[in-house]
Amino acid sequence: MTKKERYEQVLTFFESTQPEAETELLYDNPFELLVAVILSAQCTDVRVNATTPAIFRRYPTPQKMAKASFDDLFPLIKSISYPNNKTKHLIGMANLLLEKFNGEVPMTVDELIQLPGVGRKTANVVTSVIDQQPNMAVDTHVFRVSKRLGLVSNRATTPLAVEKELIKYIPEEKVHKAHHWLILHGRYTCVARNPKCSTCNLQAYCKYFQTEQKKQQKVKK
Repeated sequence: MTKKERYEQVLTFFESTQPEAETELLYDNPFELLVAVILSAQCTDVRVNATTPAIFRRYPTPQKMAKASFDDLFPLIKSISYPNNKTKHLIGMANLLLEKFNGEVPMTVDELIQLPGVGRKTANVVTSVIDQQPNMAVDTHVFRVSKRLGLVSNRATTPLAVEKELIKYIPEEKVHKAHHWLILHGRYTCVARNPKCSTCNLQAYCKYFQTEQKKQQKVKK
């Protein structure tokens, strides 16, 4: 199977089974999504969704969050991973939105990464979710799943390298959905430990599964 064929089969499967795949983070506007994605770094979406309602009620706009003190915002974030840094990032992010972007969340990766707490992955998430831009955010799930399926080569050892390979082969109009397809597959099926290969419908296209099958056959012999 060529790489092109592998991509076609995998994308066809996801399109037929999850045509409306989207982020599991809860938000009502670009600012709320930006806050949620910053908080989601090395933290589960479930935990973030349990935390953000209180934050959004108290600080619904950049204007209000920019005025927050560390001691006011921290208690609302303390259950999230790295709460000290994320509290500082959110306040700094809100202030810079006001100073540089008129209180509006910018919609380019280059502009977004200027904000405190916003790296390339976060910027890619925001622009792909809000604006459906063909940007691929590579988190641990995307990295793991794309490697196991054989969508990216062994030479791709960094998130940026994986992102570039995925973008090269995924049709531009499908990139924003493919991001969610890979994340959700990694979150619920192709998990880090003990992946659920026996119930996965991508066995025929998965290099990891095929390698594991060969190992088991050798053991039986």
